[in-house]
Amino acid sequence: MTGLATEASVDRTFEHKPAGFWVRFFAYLIDVLLINVVLVGLFVRNIFVYSNIESFTIAYISLYSIVAGIVFYIYFILMTKFFGQTLGKMIFGLKVVSDSGKELTWSTVLFREAVGRFISVVVKVLYLIVPFTQKHKAVHDFIADTHVVHEKTYSKKVEELSKTTSTSLKERYNEDELNKSESKQLQDKEEL
Repeated sequence: MTGLATEASVDRTFEHKPAGFWVRFFAYLIDVLLINVVLVGLFVRNIFVYSNIESFTIAYISLYSIVAGIVFYIYFILMTKFFGQTLGKMIFGLKVVSDSGKELTWSTVLFREAVGRFISVVVKVLYLIVPFTQKHKAVHDFIADTHVVHEKTYSKKVEELSKTTSTSLKERYNEDELNKSESKQLQDKEEL
């Protein structure tokens, strides 16, 4: 035996641990800094300065702002589709996975990173739901049926935990009922 786990020997009671609010926040912060400093700050800004079109506006919005926004969304879309994670997520060992366990499709990534993230960016308070949802999902995760996990950290499956809890509660209930029945029988004997 080579020591490698085979498909049959893998324990199915564990799954990747969902990433919480703070680790996702710091990964997002790194991504935003990277986009604003490197991609937009160095590349896009220099293109606009050297081409002399930095003051061009469309309906009171500068062309520079429009291009910066497009770069923001393209970064998240391409990184998530091709790597399942952005550079910020890579640093913290996080990965975006589909709820179904299948590979991320283009439609899933577009809904998550374009539509869902747009809603989350516009209404920032929606990020605050992450700590309170199962698997710590944000709005864009609900829209695309995805969640973010730690790549190398595992936890017991939620279904398994709930089965264990319901079994132990059922056992406790049966024990209580048995104890009540026994005490009732003792009281009946004492009354006789």
